[in-house]
Amino acid sequence: MNKNFFSIKTKDPEQVEQIKKQKSGVIINNLNILSDKIQLNDFVFVVFGGDKPTNWTPGLVALGHVSKLPYDFVGKNFSVNLDIDLYFEPITRKDLIPFPDTYGIIGIAPIVKWEPNQALSQVSTEKVKPLLQAILELRDEFKERIIQIIGNDLLKELSEAELHRFIKVKSKLFSNDFTITSDKSSNSDCALQIIYYGAPGTGKSHRIKEQLEGVSKANIFRTTFHPDSDYSTFVGAYKPTSSKRPLYGLFGKETVRLRDGKDLSEETITYKFIPQAFLNAYMQAYKKPEEKVYLIIEEINRGNCAQIFGDLFQLLDRDANGVSEYTIKADADLKAFLEDEMGKDSDAIKEGELCLPSNLYIYATMNTSDQSLFPIDSAFKRRWDWEYEPIKYKNTDWVIEIQDKKYSWVSFQKEVNKRIFVATNSEDKMLGDYFVNPNDGRITEKMLLNKILFYLWNDVCKDGEGDIFKVSDTEDVSFSELYGTNGAQKLIDMMEYLGVELIREDSEDNEDSEDDNENDNDKNNSQYSINGEKTNEKGKAWGKGALVKRAVEIYCQNYPNLSANEIRDIWINTGFRIPHIVETEEDKQKRLYGSKDKTGRERCKPIELKNGETLYVSTEVGSDKVYNNFEDFLLKIKSKPEWGINIQEL
Repeated sequence: MNKNFFSIKTKDPEQVEQIKKQKSGVIINNLNILSDKIQLNDFVFVVFGGDKPTNWTPGLVALGHVSKLPYDFVGKNFSVNLDIDLYFEPITRKDLIPFPDTYGIIGIAPIVKWEPNQALSQVSTEKVKPLLQAILELRDEFKERIIQIIGNDLLKELSEAELHRFIKVKSKLFSNDFTITSDKSSNSDCALQIIYYGAPGTGKSHRIKEQLEGVSKANIFRTTFHPDSDYSTFVGAYKPTSSKRPLYGLFGKETVRLRDGKDLSEETITYKFIPQAFLNAYMQAYKKPEEKVYLIIEEINRGNCAQIFGDLFQLLDRDANGVSEYTIKADADLKAFLEDEMGKDSDAIKEGELCLPSNLYIYATMNTSDQSLFPIDSAFKRRWDWEYEPIKYKNTDWVIEIQDKKYSWVSFQKEVNKRIFVATNSEDKMLGDYFVNPNDGRITEKMLLNKILFYLWNDVCKDGEGDIFKVSDTEDVSFSELYGTNGAQKLIDMMEYLGVELIREDSEDNEDSEDDNENDNDKNNSQYSINGEKTNEKGKAWGKGALVKRAVEIYCQNYPNLSANEIRDIWINTGFRIPHIVETEEDKQKRLYGSKDKTGRERCKPIELKNGETLYVSTEVGSDKVYNNFEDFLLKIKSKPEWGINIQEL
C-alpha cells in the first residue's frame, strides 16, 4: 500500500468551519508526533471533538487527503494542509456502538485517560476496511464517492485484511470488477453461512433458535466444536460397530443354521461408514430440495477449523444462486457411502464430487472471550457473513439476592462491563444478558459466587484489572474472602463499592429512589402535584427524583423540535443546583469515565425524545438540609412559566 490512513480530531472552531464548508487547504496544527509518517495525498478521517457544549456535533464528519506536507509552522509545531474530499453528517460515538471493530478507532470513544497530542493518530491497515464499511452502512449514499476517492485497486488490497461481519464478500471480491457493497438490512434471512459472535451470554444460540422457529426438527442438525474435533467427527468415517452374526454348524454333510428354539447368533464387530452432522445435513438437503436445511455449529472457534473442514473449506464459496462455486472430489469411502445412500445418479455425488446445494444453510456461534487454541484464519473468515450480537441490558427485572438485600442485575451488569471496558478496551469479556439464566429471575448468592464472580476472578481480573474485587478505594478483596462467615458481608460491601442499585422492598418505583438520599435523615414529607398530576403512573406520590424527571419530560413534550443538546444547554444555563440535571448520552459517558468517583454510579434516568435521541435526568436531588437542591429546583421552575411546568405543594 502506498498511502497511509490517519484520523485527525479537531475542536478548533475555525478549523471546524473550514471543514464544514469543504474548503481546500484546511490547516491542522500541532502534529509534531507523527509528522514524519505523513506523506502527500495520505488519506485522513476528520473527527470533530469537544469536551464542553459546542455549536457542532462531535463525531466523524469528513474524508480528505494531505495536500501539503508538514512544515515547521512555529517552533516545531508541524502543520499540514488538508483538502476535504467528502463531508457528511457526523457519525457519533453512539452510532458506532454496533460496530465493535471500529468503535474507538477514530478517537470518539469515551476518553479514559486524556493524553496530549491525541489529535492525530494513524489507522492501521486491518482497521481501515471495517471503518469504511461502517461508514457505508451508516451513510450508504456516499458509496460511489468513496470508491472514487479511495480507488478500486487500494480497496482490493485492503480486502485481504482481516474481515468481519460488515464485509459482505465472497471470492469474487478479488476480481477486476471489485466494488464495495452496502446492505443496511439484516443478512440473516438470506445469508447461507453466518457466524454469530459476541461476548458470553449475549444470546447467540437463542438468536439462531428464534430464526429456526417453525423449521422441522428433521431439517436441523447440530454439532459443537471442541479441541478434539476433526474431519471424521464432523463429516463421517468408518467406525467399529457391534452386530449379530448367524451361527451355523454341520448336520451330516450339510451346513445348517443352529437353533435352540430360535435362530442362534453371536455378537461380532464390523466396520461401517458412520455419517456425522455435516454429512447428515448434506444428504437431507439433497433429499428435500424444496425445503431449507440447517447445520448449526456451536462454539466454532473452540476447534481447529482447518483440520475439521479439511477440503470442505473449498465448498464454502457459493455463487449467486447459493451453490458451491468449486466442487471437490470425494474420497473413495465417502463416495461409496453416498452412492449407496443417495444413488449413483444423485447430484449429491455427481461425477464423484461434492457440491453444497442452495438450500443448505450453515450457522455458527463464536464466543469472543474464549482464549481459543485454534485461531480462525482470514481465508476461512471471509467465506462467512458475520452478525454481531450486542449486549442489550434487557433483563431489568432480574435481582441478585445477598442475605436479605436485593440488587439490580442490570445495574451490576452495566457497572462491571464499564470497568471491564476501561481495563481492557474491549467488549469481549463483558457479561452478556444471559451469562446466567435464572428460571425465576433470582440470582442467588451461590450463583453469583460460583458462576459470575468465579468467571470475573479467573478470566477478567486475574492480573488486578477492572477494580471490581474491592470494598473501598484502598481495600481489595480476594475471591476466597467471599466465602465463609463474613463472605456475605464482603459481597454486600463489594456491591456498595461498585454502586449497584439496591432494590427496596417498600417501593417498586425505582424512579422514586434518589441516589444521594439513602442516608438522609431530613426526609421531605411534602407531597406535590405537577400539571395537575397528583400521583405518578403507578399511583404513588411523587418522589423528588421522579418529580424532577417528570418536569423534564413535560418540557420535552412542550418543545418537541428541540434537540438533546439544545434542551441540555437551556436547563444547564438556567443554573439549577442539581448536578448534571440534564445531560446527553455523550455528557453522561464523559462524566462516568472521567469521574474521580470510583463507584461510577450513573445517578440519572433516561428520557427518549421524539427525534430518537436520549436525554438523562439527574437523580442527585440531595439533602435539602445541606444543599437545598430541590427547593432551588422548585423556585427556578416557578420562575419559568413559559416552560409550561406547574408544580404545586399539596
